[in-house]
Amino acid sequence: MPEDTLFNTLENSNNNFYEILINNLTDAVHLMDHNLRILLVNAASKDLSGYSQSELIGNPCPKNILIPAGEQQLNLCNKDCPVQKTFKTGNIQHIKSYIRHKEGYLIPVMMKVIPIKEKDGKIIGAVEIFAETSPKVSLPQNPKDLERMQLLDPLTKLGNKQYIEMFLNSRLNDKKKYNFPFGVLFIDIDNMHNIIDNYGSVVGDKMIRMISHTLGNNIRLFEMVGRWSSKKLVVILFNVNATKLDLIANKLRLLVEQSNIRHYDKLLTTTISIGATLAHSTDSAETIINRTKKLSDQSKKTGKNRVSISA
Repeated sequence: MPEDTLFNTLENSNNNFYEILINNLTDAVHLMDHNLRILLVNAASKDLSGYSQSELIGNPCPKNILIPAGEQQLNLCNKDCPVQKTFKTGNIQHIKSYIRHKEGYLIPVMMKVIPIKEKDGKIIGAVEIFAETSPKVSLPQNPKDLERMQLLDPLTKLGNKQYIEMFLNSRLNDKKKYNFPFGVLFIDIDNMHNIIDNYGSVVGDKMIRMISHTLGNNIRLFEMVGRWSSKKLVVILFNVNATKLDLIANKLRLLVEQSNIRHYDKLLTTTISIGATLAHSTDSAETIINRTKKLSDQSKKTGKNRVSISA
């Protein structure tokens, strides 16, 4: 049959068909052998993770620098490994997880693991596919326009304090007119003074960028994260009630706790203390920020790495 001729030609030819195919996919692809060693990665893998092919190929998966993480502070390489499950059951695995970028921040992905079988059904390898699920737009305006209007923070490429105030006032006007619900998180990065004292301001800047990316990658389209001051960030979330606000705040807190930056042979981590509140129709930008600041201070005083919330 013509189909058989086509497949035989592709299998026997030297035109690198399969390599061309996977390198033109937009999702990251990793080919792994039965010993969980990465044999091949495609071009999209570097776009997603920041790691080059030479940094990944030949790396045993359990010790890999790319670490898929689950929703509940779970390193999937240490427990419930989806690749091991595929080898054990022969079934395709679909998992909502996160990939740690080379710069340490977490990117939400849909992870699929597909077994590679010989004709007799023996599993000889697996293909991991990571499809990024983070929003592609973090600011509703062109960052170059914001930079020209001096509304962009140069370190994080997020909106600055002035931009946050403008965005917040716009959302408060919408709430007064249409009663659209929204919530605000005021985020204080824990232990920044210790990090800077021990490792220097360059490492401190890397930590702030990493946390900003983790937050920005894990909010919805047209929600906002901005930099309020040196170690303080603000997130504005749409269409939330008190329960959902608490859930999202704690999810972001756990994601930052799992993120890290590499400094020589050390992985440096920190946490965030969050104040969370729903906007009221009587609020101004000043009152809502002051309320969340006090709640964030409360989180600091009661042990850090926690969320204090007020409806």
